[in-house]
Amino acid sequence: MSVELHHGAVVADTHNDLLMAVAERPPQRWASFFRERWLPQLREGGVDLQVLPVFIDDRYRPEGALRQTLRMIECAHVLAEGNADAVRLCLDGAQVDQTLAEGRIALVLAMESMPGLDASVELLPILHRLGVRVASIAHWGRTPLADGSGEDATGGRLTEAGVAAVREMERLGMIFDVSHLGARGVEHVLELATRPVMATHSSARALRDHHRNLTDDQIRGVAATGGVVCVNFFPAFLSEDPVDYTVDRLVEHIAHIADVGGMDHVGLGPDFVREVLHDVTPPCCEDLGYGEIDPMAVLPGLDGPRGLPLVTEALIKHDFAEDDLLKILGGNVRRLFRAELGRPR
Repeated sequence: MSVELHHGAVVADTHNDLLMAVAERPPQRWASFFRERWLPQLREGGVDLQVLPVFIDDRYRPEGALRQTLRMIECAHVLAEGNADAVRLCLDGAQVDQTLAEGRIALVLAMESMPGLDASVELLPILHRLGVRVASIAHWGRTPLADGSGEDATGGRLTEAGVAAVREMERLGMIFDVSHLGARGVEHVLELATRPVMATHSSARALRDHHRNLTDDQIRGVAATGGVVCVNFFPAFLSEDPVDYTVDRLVEHIAHIADVGGMDHVGLGPDFVREVLHDVTPPCCEDLGYGEIDPMAVLPGLDGPRGLPLVTEALIKHDFAEDDLLKILGGNVRRLFRAELGRPR
């Protein structure tokens, strides 16, 4: 029953860094590597709508950040064009709907932090022309636009350029992503927002007091804009205790966000870290810079997209109604994208 329901639903994953893994290969391998390594996993996991973030490693910053940004965007276009029978890079909600109706996977291009732009907000229209439809403006640390959540102690809000970025993204029809943004920055965005915002991969701070998670007030704020909070599967953001690194703990975060923000405002943003790291790092014990967090930790069975039916099984076990399940799995994100994606002011 759970497998049938899962594969019959529209399943949306709003954060999978697979583009990093694909872009590490030679350009002539981009399309084939995606088809061999990632497409089967997405199919087995029932993924219908996949957000592809462009994340720039520290080794490219600052000098090579823009070059790598463009390279990864080109990679997304190449892998989509080379697998046009199975996927499509979508620019608006109508294209998402059409792609799903055709039985293909809808891909949506996103930016995570945008270090290649720095404070050059005037370059946002170029990213929009290249297909970017979702974006955040900070990661763990400080950027010219805002402080990331790792800098919460500064109490920093958005810079003048960060405010301009919010305005420009709203004008263009790019959805603002508050994941990774510092606490005061999230509050600032919610004060400024006149269109729905989303959190592509954030969990509930009330259940795990970590700076990467959202407080109840922030969850309510995102919901009030009409946006969606998509729950991160990363174990260290779900619990301090490895004993609680379980799918049931993940469901607790989903249920909490639904209770606080409303059932129409919760989704899935897995952030399958280990799966990507296997593809981009050598098999050695080098320090990957995650501090006390083990980047290779996973919830049992959820080390990659093919495990997503386990989430549906757990939601059914916790007595979620079928209509609510369909919203959580992807209905809410699809509704948001249908209304806002690529739609200029």
